[in-house]
Amino acid sequence: MKKKILYIEDNEQNLYLVTFILEKHGYQVFAAMDGQQGIDSAATINPDLILLDIQLPLMDGYAVARQLRTNPGLAGIPIVAVTSYAMAGDREKAIAAGCNGYIEKPINPDTFMQQVEQHLPCREE
Repeated sequence: MKKKILYIEDNEQNLYLVTFILEKHGYQVFAAMDGQQGIDSAATINPDLILLDIQLPLMDGYAVARQLRTNPGLAGIPIVAVTSYAMAGDREKAIAAGCNGYIEKPINPDTFMQQVEQHLPCREE
């Protein structure tokens, strides 16, 4: 069975690129365009991994991560921030909000899957 990845991202170009790479590697990708939609989708889909943009409309990614961590059914799902916020302290801020990892944009298509798969539970072959 394909692993499910929820990508919470409001930029269509970023969404397209990441979805293309993940699907090419055999993952089932679900998209949410804002934080609340992402939280609702996570509860419905129960993904294996959540990729989370930080700069989102209405509710930023930090707030989304904190809210996901308060839901006992979702608290164990790894969350990886995928963000252009790359200043000193941004990685720590994402981790403090509940993210398990941090990938800087623009993503490098050659190393992106390795970065993502570090946070996925072991794949059953």
